[in-house]
Amino acid sequence: MLMTERKNFPAKVATQEVVVHMEQRGSLVARGMAAVMSSKDPSLAEDLDAFYYQAREVYNHITELGDKSGFGIVWTRSDLDDLKDALDAFKQLADKQYGKAYFPLSLLHNGGRSFPVHKEHAQHYARLAFDWCIANQNQDDPEIWNDLGRLYWLGEVVRTDYEQALYWYQKAAEGRLEQAQYNLGAMYYNGQGTIKDYQQARLWYLKAAEQGHTRAQYALGTMYYNGQGVIQDYEQAMSWYHMGAEQGNAWAQQSLGYMYEKGQGITQNYELAASWYRKAAEQGFARAQFNLAAMYNSGQLVEQNHEQAKFWYMKAAEQGHARAQYELSFMYSKGQGVIQDYQQAAFWCLKAAKQGHVRAQYAMGATFSKGRGVLQDYQLAAFWYGKAAEQGHAEAQFNLGFLYEKGQGVTQDYQQAAFWYGKAAEQKHVMAQLNLGFLYNNGLGVTQDDQQAVFWFLKAAEQGDMRAQYTLGIMYGKGQGVIQDDQQAVFWYSKAAEQGHAEAQFNLGLMYSKGQGVKRDEQQAVSWYRKAGQQGETRALEQLKELGIGNKEQIDLAAWEQLNEFTLSWKTPE
Repeated sequence: MLMTERKNFPAKVATQEVVVHMEQRGSLVARGMAAVMSSKDPSLAEDLDAFYYQAREVYNHITELGDKSGFGIVWTRSDLDDLKDALDAFKQLADKQYGKAYFPLSLLHNGGRSFPVHKEHAQHYARLAFDWCIANQNQDDPEIWNDLGRLYWLGEVVRTDYEQALYWYQKAAEGRLEQAQYNLGAMYYNGQGTIKDYQQARLWYLKAAEQGHTRAQYALGTMYYNGQGVIQDYEQAMSWYHMGAEQGNAWAQQSLGYMYEKGQGITQNYELAASWYRKAAEQGFARAQFNLAAMYNSGQLVEQNHEQAKFWYMKAAEQGHARAQYELSFMYSKGQGVIQDYQQAAFWCLKAAKQGHVRAQYAMGATFSKGRGVLQDYQLAAFWYGKAAEQGHAEAQFNLGFLYEKGQGVTQDYQQAAFWYGKAAEQKHVMAQLNLGFLYNNGLGVTQDDQQAVFWFLKAAEQGDMRAQYTLGIMYGKGQGVIQDDQQAVFWYSKAAEQGHAEAQFNLGLMYSKGQGVKRDEQQAVSWYRKAGQQGETRALEQLKELGIGNKEQIDLAAWEQLNEFTLSWKTPE
């Protein structure tokens, strides 16, 4: 059917109007449409136009405030009521073969999050929309061209064709349609149908933003924030974010909150950061919910509030936000803001792990290894440690190496143990460095190589590991993998002894007693024998007895037990 020329309808619902009707938005569309239909003859083309534009403007406004797809935010009840009214209006218009209603009707039937999905209806109306837009492409109507561009971009009823999408967006954008200007900017920004061109993206975003398009305002803010096509300018970024945020765009509100939190382009202000995060969070924006929760959890606000942190983490976690799921798991495991519950901790941690959250994957490995909140299962522990290890998590790499070394949950494989210890050791994981040294020392999974053993023992010793220090003392004393050097032996025995290593204390005592690598000093020898003897080191007690010196201090039974258990093997994984 032929369309009448569009009258002077507003380009969008004004912010003030939205605020005025915020409490009764569920009836906004319905009231407007009722007024149109009751005061005029709905069979007239111009009345159908008014009916259409009343629904389309509110539909455009609500979806514009969503995420980059338009349907990523969980709509409020009033949003859903308005969208339902728009759906009903578009359906009535479609029944009268009013062609411009087909495309928004197809988008609404595609749904998303809280809005019901009817794929068959969506396909049906998308096909009608495409055929109608093609038939009416010669009308001087930028909205038709923009819808045609979107249909080519979506590729649901025709093959995706970014060049055709770009062509129609360009035509509509030159007709000053702000949505088309934004879409064209996005095409240049992403390099779809054309080479990536930040200058052109900024140009078209600016045109849309100046007409009040909130997603264009957010996009411009992001370009200034990142320095894309412009010199990085936090003040400009904040200015554009603020424009979009004031009009209710959740992405802009979240970004503005972040800049206040970090003090970027503005004096740091946690209260204002939380205020903007809350505005976006209350629209259902998961990232803002997470950031607001983190502020409550960290105590950045007036006071730390684990209950509020848990509330907002839960909101984000229920939307599938992996970091929120992990933090919620942590709160359950520690009993912060909730009753401690290892099963709930495992439940949320697993959700995050399945999304590839590396710390959650590591935590699931530890959960299954310890059987905390789940049945102990070393195979699943190895599986999740492996997932985290592949992402470069050093502790997971070490623990996976340990499981391979011990044959827990996996077939014992020293080569795999050495491989994963090596990965962790390269990231300065001290226990991995120590254990890799032992593998080289014993020729397990690698060619026996004392020099390589010394290399890794030294790395661990320099990080303060007393077992590595003690072992280096032995290797220097014996000349194993290094030139024999009693002074170096004394040096490393001393390092370990000062940290309470009983065997190092005994050996250091011997060195002083014999004058090896150090000036002979019986008093120092006795002093170190006493320290070792207090930990239950029997050889030290024997030396004291031979010297006719009693050890009057009581032996530390716990240290004695620890000494009996001590070997030069590896730490149990966390």
